[in-house]
Amino acid sequence: MSTQTNGLELGEGGAAIRAHIARYADELVTLRRDLHAHPEIGLEEHRTSRIVAEQLETLGYRVTTGLGGTGVVGTLSVGSGRRAVALRADMDALPIEEETNLPYASRNPGRMHACGHDGHTTTLLGAARYLAETRRFDGTVHLIFQPAEENRGGAKLMIDDGLFTRFPCDAVFGMHNMPGLEEGRFGFRPGAFFAGVDAIDITLKGRGGHGAMPHQAADPVVAGASLVMALQTIVSRNVDPIEPAIVTVGMFRSGTVCNIIPETARLSIGSRAFSPEVLTLLRRRIGELAKAQAASFGLEAEIELDVGYPVLVNDPATTAFARTAAAAFAGEAAVSDLDRPYPVGEDFAFMAEARPASYFVIGQGTGDHVRALHNPGYDFNDRLLVPGAAFWGALAERFLAAA
Repeated sequence: MSTQTNGLELGEGGAAIRAHIARYADELVTLRRDLHAHPEIGLEEHRTSRIVAEQLETLGYRVTTGLGGTGVVGTLSVGSGRRAVALRADMDALPIEEETNLPYASRNPGRMHACGHDGHTTTLLGAARYLAETRRFDGTVHLIFQPAEENRGGAKLMIDDGLFTRFPCDAVFGMHNMPGLEEGRFGFRPGAFFAGVDAIDITLKGRGGHGAMPHQAADPVVAGASLVMALQTIVSRNVDPIEPAIVTVGMFRSGTVCNIIPETARLSIGSRAFSPEVLTLLRRRIGELAKAQAASFGLEAEIELDVGYPVLVNDPATTAFARTAAAAFAGEAAVSDLDRPYPVGEDFAFMAEARPASYFVIGQGTGDHVRALHNPGYDFNDRLLVPGAAFWGALAERFLAAA
């Protein structure tokens, strides 16, 4: 037996959980929009953390705050089961000026929930309420509300602060909304799911001079331009053609006016790959090319490597479990087996290195009106709050099913 919703088939169990959560759907929308209006960037999520902690305490969870800075963990145990599952949502916003003109647009200048973390937090709180009100599981649920996913590595901060020793679990799951995927559709992929990401800053140190007498200077602008082009050969000539890799020069800054050759030029480079070996290769070749190009122009290169997030690798068995749960919850027609990983980075990768883990996506919708993640016009789709929360509840129940 199944019902239909938004063109996708919904399993009978999923319909029951959705019906329960739909009773407080308006409250979830209000909360999500309040969080959207008050975005906080990484490790500054004090208001968001306080709201999360207060709601969890009201629901009867054992609440731990301050983990990894501003992280919150809510724990609920039912019955005598010894298994535990962890569900994770991120809370931080981005340093972006919002351009949505929505009535609940950001009230914090230069801060915006442009990746849907306001929706992720609200969705998990919706599941928290369902699990507390029904208690149809046997074991322990840890709800992880993580700070600083965007470039600060909040997952690692929480782990270093004892996340999985203080809150041991048999598996951890994460979910992200995904524009371009049909609304409400779940997407799964075992193995590499999101890319490993590094940031590399290169400072070319030359010798400044008058623009009319370039022979008396060592021009870092020309050297930098040559380096930008040389870097493009890493993927085309050093990386195995079967292995995906990306090298992007996102910033090239030098000089002030047209008739002065500057002393320095600075480049910021992002590299991405889906295997640790390729990431290591990119780091090595970027450094080698920077030094060689600089030397060929009579300059020096100073290299600063910021090792970012590792490749997010989904455990096959844990991912198969989550996929089966999604098919039972929403119907097979609402589940996609993704044929390729996403080239974005995600610090859930640190959790996946520490515990059996699966990270999956839920479709934000398609069409020209659906803005990309990190776009100043982006807004989380509130129609995902109920099905997202309901699936979290179904997944936890299935994982901790009574023997």
